Amino acid sequence: MADAAPEPIWSPGPVRRQTANIRRFIELARKELDPGISDYRELYDYSIANPGEFWRAVWDFCEIVGKPGHTVVEGFNRFPGARWFPEARLNFAENLLRHRDEKPALVFRSEAGLSSQTSYAELYEAVAKTAGALKEIGIQPGDRVAGFMPNLPETVIAMLAATSIGAIWSSCSPDFGIDGVVERLGQIRPRVLFCAAAYSYNGKTHDCIEKVKGIAARIDSLERIVVVPFMNPDAKIGKIPGATWFDEFTENDSRHIVFEPLPFDHPVYILYSSGTTGAPKCITHGAGGTLIQHLKELVLHINLRRSDRLCYFTTCGWMMWNWMVSGLAVGATLVLYEGSPFHPAPGAMFDLIDEAEITVFGTGAKAIAAWEKAGLVPRESHRLNSLVTLLSTGSPLAPASFDYVYRDIKQNLCLSSIAGGTDIVSCFLSGCPVLPVYRGELQCAALGMDVRVLREDGSEADTGESGELCCASAFPATPVCFWNDEGDRKYHAAYFEKFPGYWAHGDHVIRSETGGFVIEGRSDAVLNPGGVRIGTSEIYRQAESLNEVLESICVGQDWEDDVRVVLFVKLRQGTGLDQELEDRIRRTIRDNTTPRHVPAKIIQVADIPRTISGKIVELAVRDVIHGREVANRDALANPTALELYRNLPELSD
Repeated sequence: MADAAPEPIWSPGPVRRQTANIRRFIELARKELDPGISDYRELYDYSIANPGEFWRAVWDFCEIVGKPGHTVVEGFNRFPGARWFPEARLNFAENLLRHRDEKPALVFRSEAGLSSQTSYAELYEAVAKTAGALKEIGIQPGDRVAGFMPNLPETVIAMLAATSIGAIWSSCSPDFGIDGVVERLGQIRPRVLFCAAAYSYNGKTHDCIEKVKGIAARIDSLERIVVVPFMNPDAKIGKIPGATWFDEFTENDSRHIVFEPLPFDHPVYILYSSGTTGAPKCITHGAGGTLIQHLKELVLHINLRRSDRLCYFTTCGWMMWNWMVSGLAVGATLVLYEGSPFHPAPGAMFDLIDEAEITVFGTGAKAIAAWEKAGLVPRESHRLNSLVTLLSTGSPLAPASFDYVYRDIKQNLCLSSIAGGTDIVSCFLSGCPVLPVYRGELQCAALGMDVRVLREDGSEADTGESGELCCASAFPATPVCFWNDEGDRKYHAAYFEKFPGYWAHGDHVIRSETGGFVIEGRSDAVLNPGGVRIGTSEIYRQAESLNEVLESICVGQDWEDDVRVVLFVKLRQGTGLDQELEDRIRRTIRDNTTPRHVPAKIIQVADIPRTISGKIVELAVRDVIHGREVANRDALANPTALELYRNLPELSD
């Protein structure tokens, strides 16, 4: 007897299905492109088979400001090497500033109780003044302008001002150390740095001025440092060469922005790889590819509209900030939050959702797990009337977290787990407002993304079989280049070396019979005991299902000509790892996975090392337990945590 088909945990109602942006797009596609298109699956197939027609339809539907030209793509079969909209001219900032009315563009809240609101008209005026100031000091297209900023309105203003000129924006979160900033920004040699005097996190104010002094001393390309007086208006900036206050810098008569029309692939952002295994790669993204990809995702996959309020909990060094800010092109209101999502209490984000009337809220998968661990039941403590969509990314969202969302947060909610990353500043796998949600699954492959799941030998995996997430065809959001990468050697090695002709993304996934996907974890973190490949996410899912286990990290240790699985656990305060708990962890993993998943060693640690964007760093821990040094520790939010894993006696026998 065949297994019963899985039942969805949530399905959209008829009103949501009929009024969704993607429904309008499907109707347009059926009328103008192919009468056979009637649902998402058929639209997806069309987008893969007819990329030129599809992406031009996205340009028109999303009303991109600019001249598209006649040609959509040149050399589509060259991957990499295809050129999208080669005749196009557009300006990234102009698209984000197309609305100039009194509707709120930015709503700002901080854990310290600070708040502000900026209309679209006020945003345009502030960008005009900042762009005017940048032009006065000679900033031109192609120059780099950088941020070392919290999630403030001024950060958005600075980015838009720079990109309106055609300068390239790059940003590091202010919780980076000096070395981490220099390792990144030092490679691209920015002329201007925007920074804040301080920032707040978890009830503490953190000074930035001393860090900025150190950065200025080591990046000799910096001509001007513009300081926002946030959290410390009395900061002493006189000893920082070229430093000036933001208000003084932008004090001019500029009222209008002359948007520089630029080619489709003109660089707009430089983002950075995590840098935990070597020097961070400077991933350079084009304005047109970023814009059209973001609008496709925001408008069609997330169903964002002018009436929406979008908030993604993120730092300005994580690509989700860049993704969120593109919501301005839709005319939505962005809710910017600065501080800890758990301060002053674990339910702080739900307070924010209610107070700011957020309709689309995004966060990392770990935050959702942490809410459950804290015992939060928001459906009982909060209204959440405005919330329509909950987004999750950063790491695999466990099936138990799906249960938690629909049981304890809200039932009538589209839970969209999405996956992509810094490499494409967007998604390969996404949500869809007209598709059901299945427990533990991402809803669909994103439109225009020719997603394949490949075995190690390059053959295509069957449905239900684990393999590597790849893309078989060109798409507009591939990076323009890696900065200072002669001959694109590092670029090719990063994505195209493993499976020639395919983009290899580095995630292990399973394609479900529902059409959705299950993320198993990073392929470079896959364990291989006894030659059998094991994804770490399954181990985390089971270990963290126990109330005592707050977080965990799992690595392979080379041992007796093989690899043994080692699980490190961070336990709830007041809990110790005794034999009973250790046995329960092993039993839970064995009962719900396979005996091969059961760790040979379970060790309690006080902290789990993670990147600034919140991702745990298996590779760094693996290096430490093998006595290898970890480069670029400043890529970590808590680099001292690595020392907890060094020379452990438990790993010597």
